[in-house]
Amino acid sequence: MEKRTSWQWAQWLLSKGFLRQLDIQLANVLRRHGASDEVALLASITSAEVGKGHICLAVEAQNNGQLWSERLGLFGENAAAFVVDMDAIDWPAQVKASSLVSQSDSGNQPLVFDAGLLYLQRYWQYEQKLANRLKSLATVVSLDRSEQERLRSELDHLFARQYSYLLADLDKARGNNQNTLNHRKMLAFDHLDIVDDEGLDWSAIDEALSGANSVNDLLVLDQLVPLKHCVSWQKVAASAALTRRFTVISGGPGTGKTTTVTKLLTVLLQQAQQRGESPTIKLVAPTGKAAARLTESIGNAVQELPIDPSLKDKIPTDASTIHRLLGAIPNSVEFRHNKHNPLHLDVLVVDEASMVDLPMMYRLAEALPDHARLILLGDKDQLSSVEAGAVLGDIFSYHAQGYSEAQGETLAELTSFDSLKTQASGAVSLADCLCMLQKSYRFDARSGIGQLAKAINSGNKARVTQVWNSDFSDIQHFPLSADNYTQLLTTLTQEYAHYLNMIEREGMSEDLAQKAKAVLRQFGQCRLLCAVREGDFGVQGLNERIERSLNHRGLITKREELWYAGRPVMVTRNDASSGLFNGDIGICLPVFEEDRTRLKVFFELPDGSVKAILPSRVPEHETAFAMTIHKSQGSEFAFTLMILPPDFSPILTRELIYTGVTRAKSRLALYADEAVMNRGIQTRTERHSGLIARLK
Repeated sequence: MEKRTSWQWAQWLLSKGFLRQLDIQLANVLRRHGASDEVALLASITSAEVGKGHICLAVEAQNNGQLWSERLGLFGENAAAFVVDMDAIDWPAQVKASSLVSQSDSGNQPLVFDAGLLYLQRYWQYEQKLANRLKSLATVVSLDRSEQERLRSELDHLFARQYSYLLADLDKARGNNQNTLNHRKMLAFDHLDIVDDEGLDWSAIDEALSGANSVNDLLVLDQLVPLKHCVSWQKVAASAALTRRFTVISGGPGTGKTTTVTKLLTVLLQQAQQRGESPTIKLVAPTGKAAARLTESIGNAVQELPIDPSLKDKIPTDASTIHRLLGAIPNSVEFRHNKHNPLHLDVLVVDEASMVDLPMMYRLAEALPDHARLILLGDKDQLSSVEAGAVLGDIFSYHAQGYSEAQGETLAELTSFDSLKTQASGAVSLADCLCMLQKSYRFDARSGIGQLAKAINSGNKARVTQVWNSDFSDIQHFPLSADNYTQLLTTLTQEYAHYLNMIEREGMSEDLAQKAKAVLRQFGQCRLLCAVREGDFGVQGLNERIERSLNHRGLITKREELWYAGRPVMVTRNDASSGLFNGDIGICLPVFEEDRTRLKVFFELPDGSVKAILPSRVPEHETAFAMTIHKSQGSEFAFTLMILPPDFSPILTRELIYTGVTRAKSRLALYADEAVMNRGIQTRTERHSGLIARLK
């Protein structure tokens, strides 16, 4: 094959769809300002990488061609020719010689070359400034001896053992003929979070367990199983957050992230009361749906707290979106709040932090006042943000280092968990700000959803197969076939009939908000999740087929018009002027007013209120009977159906499949070929950045 110049390769990559017009336009601008063909090609590839979620492009002395070929998706003879031509060029020398490339922090050129990585200038700025801000927040909050003792007492009270749950499981074991010594010991380990049983008097412990008929009968376990033998990671997480102004609490579904942070906020409020202060606390999430879920879960957690009602009233339960908090400006990428106009708060809690991309996390961190605390909640194993970056994953990569000796000592003092001292690694790092919740309270040993999620996370296809073969009642697996595809549509038609039958065809006239909220919540009980957008197995094709099925059954009346009673929609673009944001779900309902029936679209906002607007005023949107797994983040559905395409593609990754499975709260039906699914769970999502190195 004839040798191509760098710019000829750029043009060829554009013609074949491996680069976007946007990428080439950037390269053209740089060429007009004197960039060499080589630097222009690098800029276009870097831009394409950002479009795929990466922050930068590695520029090494060797093997660049092979690396870029794989990233661009080249194959066959063209891939081989591309590798040969690329490897013939000294790329670091080309980059260093260009006047359009800054070397680290010198200058404001459109490109930055730093530690062997090539960035678009603004993404380098985002990464560097976010790293610096997080490191400043991660410094130690000093606690004197009296403060430590007071905090330990408050933590012991809030994270006291819940013997009622242990008693319920003991009673269940008696009823199921499982009342054996081994089973009772297993229950003790689980409910008391025992990690070291050396020296425990198991004969006395078992006597208490086997003879317990009330919670009071189990209180003796406080003496028989001292806290020094245990570790509750929820308590550790709250304690770690008290020692730093920056904290990340990660954990899978049902591990109690919001319960933990609610108790943490209680301790922070008690601390402030001691000083005669009243801190301002804000709760946010990336999408309206996630914010609504956070509002609900925090509200429920507050009701369960064993504290004075006057203190409960001070814990905020209303969450908003990040865009609303920062103050989105119509037709602008900027926000009202920034480093020059900081947010008015003392503590910020961000839920579903895995969904927050690098630019947004930078803007959020920059808008914090210097004294504020930042608490991130999220599942590190979920999909990264749709846009560039994997901030939560990059930060949490430090978790493997373990706590430093000093942090281990402090946490042991606050929690009475002595094993935290021996587990400490001795290295001071960002790990001192992190905690992984490891125990799921939503899924028990009988839950197929929980077991399947763990198996997928392990990347072990044999373990996944074992879960499917274990006859769990809450999960079903259907291979792809014409019959199963038809059965999927039939099931969805039956499930969506529940909310459609609630709609008053003549038009709602009274209690509009309450009726709309009831319809929206019923719709939220079930959802179809897709891995791809196009085709028979994607969002667009399945939305059309579901509409046809519902129309055929008379559950909706869809003719030529786009809008009809019962149409569910998802907003796909932030629109500050309407107060609706990407991910908000609405349903079109008939309203009887002014002596006629008209259609309006109702949205439930994060604060629980309902917004109704005319269909013509709804921002960019799409029908939402089916949605992508990416868009489902921050949501959960009692019954989740998920479908994967018949052919493998790089989009099918372990994180994608895990995210889809964990959207299911009670039931999961997965439609996928086993070979495609197995290959997907062995494929990890990669996001390239320099953030991990900058956080050292």
